[in-house]
Amino acid sequence: MNPSDSELNKVYYPSKEVIKKAIVKDYDSLYNHSIENREEFWAAEAKRLDWYKKWDKVLDDSEKPFYKWFTGGQINIIYNALDRHQKNATRNKMAIIWEGEPGDVRTFSYHALNREVTKFSNVLRAMGAKKGEVVTIYMPQIPELVVAMLACAKIGAVHSVVYGGYSVEALAERIEDAKSRILITADGGFRRGKPTQLKTIANEAMQRSATIEVCIAVKRTGEECYMENDRDFWYHDLMGMPLANTNCCTEKTNAEDPLFILYTSGTTGKPKGLVHTHGGYAVYTATTHRYVFDIKPEDRWWCAADPGWITGHSYIVYGPLLNGSTIMMYEGAPNHPYPNRWWSMIEKYGINILYTSPTAIRGLMRFGSSWADRHDLSSLRLLGSVGEPINPEAWKWYYEVIGKSRCPIMDTWWQTETGGFMITPLPITPLKPGSATKPFFGNEVAIVNDLGEEVKVGEDGNLVIQNPWPGMARTILGDPDRFVEKYWEKYAKQGWYLAGDSARKDEDGYYWIIGRIDDVIKVSGYRLGSAEIESALVSHPAVTEAAAIALPDELHGNIIHCTVILRQGSAPGPALAEELKTHVAREIGPIARPAFVEFAESLPKTRSGKIMRRVIKARALGQDTGDLTALEE
Repeated sequence: MNPSDSELNKVYYPSKEVIKKAIVKDYDSLYNHSIENREEFWAAEAKRLDWYKKWDKVLDDSEKPFYKWFTGGQINIIYNALDRHQKNATRNKMAIIWEGEPGDVRTFSYHALNREVTKFSNVLRAMGAKKGEVVTIYMPQIPELVVAMLACAKIGAVHSVVYGGYSVEALAERIEDAKSRILITADGGFRRGKPTQLKTIANEAMQRSATIEVCIAVKRTGEECYMENDRDFWYHDLMGMPLANTNCCTEKTNAEDPLFILYTSGTTGKPKGLVHTHGGYAVYTATTHRYVFDIKPEDRWWCAADPGWITGHSYIVYGPLLNGSTIMMYEGAPNHPYPNRWWSMIEKYGINILYTSPTAIRGLMRFGSSWADRHDLSSLRLLGSVGEPINPEAWKWYYEVIGKSRCPIMDTWWQTETGGFMITPLPITPLKPGSATKPFFGNEVAIVNDLGEEVKVGEDGNLVIQNPWPGMARTILGDPDRFVEKYWEKYAKQGWYLAGDSARKDEDGYYWIIGRIDDVIKVSGYRLGSAEIESALVSHPAVTEAAAIALPDELHGNIIHCTVILRQGSAPGPALAEELKTHVAREIGPIARPAFVEFAESLPKTRSGKIMRRVIKARALGQDTGDLTALEE
């Protein structure tokens, strides 16, 4: 909804205490410096890391849009995430606190984590893993997943993490595309009290992909699973052998050597294997994590995503380890066995920063505030949001109930393709619920029409990034033409990156992300973002979550169809449906009045929590729902 449409859109100012502790005291001056002296700014940030060899050139733009950063430099992200911490007090600091869904707890100091990574690096080398080859990882959210990622990077191999909730088809497709010879998996994990069958799925995927020669599996659930002789090995057996010793040198990699491939969810076409590199990605994730979340040595940081997504790569694993943070990890569902699971862990472990998705916030909001109120959440000092636009009502609940009106919310906008935060507040930023606020340092952002002309204040258009940045994906694996076509072709003349999101900018220069361009609803010639209709619905006291889609209509071109999930205690019915239609019309305008409102117990979502609107549309029209491999069950 527009900022003017709701009392929720008042400005929330940071406290004097927050400002006093902030690393950045003046956004405008540092931002202007970073734009006027972009290469100088990024060179200064790069110097915070340890390099085997300093770069010759900060930015090489000779082959646009295939930009290169810190060319000639040699670095390994693992040297900076682990090795260098062994030389100071961080060595004995907690690196990971992990809790499994059944309640089991494991902890690793930086010393212990480095030991495990070194041992597994030797295991991988013994299995023939070589610098530059792609190793596929398909695991639940357990510490061994992080160990596997770091071990690959340590020896210069490229990891491709496939989220542990994906199906046989999705896994096989990604193995095939990456031409992986080694697969690292587990017997399963726990989700909502039940064991998942990851090894069984992996076995089927390996049957479909002829490239896998070695499969290493972690025992997590104890479920029986088929192990093929000479191909399959138990992780723990290998780690107990003499070959898994604690002597392993970290490979010297070039700044532009690939670090990982990460596939997009594939909800709108063939998944894209986006390639990220050691140098630029390390600089960008360390810098964004440090500045945006004001990272202090004493912080306990919890990014409640999964390492299988870019959020997990950048802000569970690499960014926090580069900054020497203590990381919280949790294996299971946020409301298992009760809706207070997250709040009890924040209290138990003294978590200082919580970074999660609007979907998770809305899901927990549904149970009311009493579950959170029974826990001491006073350790929290900052909150964060990621993955999609957060509606103002959820923002307010998160701020008041979880943050007790004292924790600023860092509502970050970024993508798998960007590697790290692009538009985001800082702790000192005055906040408007639902706005990602302003660009991160070094980034120039604009909202333009199809011709590349900047639109007026308050008008929606295409979000573009007007400059290269160190964390950007370098290409799509094996398909550079698609990389150009997807992201750079539309505004090739200007040299701008097309984000694929619709957005608007207000009179204060704050950016409001509306949603994917594909999700813009056109009714009677008017353009409405699905996100703003959904926000209007969630602002009603009976609604906790909503999805809005366009259905074809002869008279209006399109009509608005909404699916809503009600809060506990609210009853569905025709009267409430009419009330919600009227509420949306009042919040946004008569043009936005939905034609249909239906009630549901759940919404189809990707496993990263994003609503799959195409599935809702197909079901509403009685059409085939297509590929559902990305669907959360």
